[in-house]
Order: sequence, then structure tokens, then C-alpha cells
Amino acid sequence: MARVLRALAHVMGWACVAIGLFHVALGNAATPGIGAAGATVDSWGRFMGSAFVGYGLAWLWTARQRPVPARAVRWLTAVFLLGGVGRLLSLAVHGRPHGFQIALTVIELGLPPVLFLLAGAEERAARTAREAVPAER
Repeated sequence: MARVLRALAHVMGWACVAIGLFHVALGNAATPGIGAAGATVDSWGRFMGSAFVGYGLAWLWTARQRPVPARAVRWLTAVFLLGGVGRLLSLAVHGRPHGFQIALTVIELGLPPVLFLLAGAEERAARTAREAVPAER
């Protein structure tokens, strides 16, 4: 479980960094179905891309800790879940978006329960390992 947590945290981090850089570089062209939304949406998308890079870097920092801190995983996962909830709100208010956004919504709502379940895996493994070592006299 601890290895799965570490692997997922790394994948989340690198995926978010790559996606964020993609949005910074391409602006509106990075989002399927957005069309020619104009300069305001392009500016907003590029800015949010940079924030997504920062979010990815936070995942990478978390994944490199020994043990992976459960509290950080839970906070980062909550932010990810909030993004999925935001997509659901958009769906309710504006209707069905591009199919790619539907796929992202499924990931953003489906992956958080797994991450919440695994959040404390490495801390528990480290605690168990410490308890297994007999105390020195």
C-alpha cells in the first residue's frame, strides 16, 4: 500500500506539472472544445496553468518525503476532489461539456477515495517497522 501511495503521488505530481506547463504554453489551444474564447480566457487559462504546476510540485514534494505525510496527501487530495465538484457544478449549471472534461470529472471524483484510503499507508508502515525493532537497554 505504501508503494502504491508513493507511486500515485509521483504520477499526480508529474501529470499536474506537465498539464500546467501545457496550458501555460498553449493557452486556449490546450483545452478541447474551448474554441476561440478570447484574450481574457486565454490569460486566465495560462495563469491557472502556472497554479497547476505549483500544485504538481506540491505533490512531488509530498512524494519525496519519508514517510509520505498523510496530512499533505489528504489536503492535496481534497483540492483535487474540489476540482471534480466544481466540474459537477458546471455540468449542472451549463450542461454537458466536451467529452474530455467528462473523463477528467470521472478521474477527479473517482481517484480521491483511493488516495484518502492510502493517505496514511507509509506512515503506518514506518510506525509498524519502528515498533518491530526491540528497544535497546
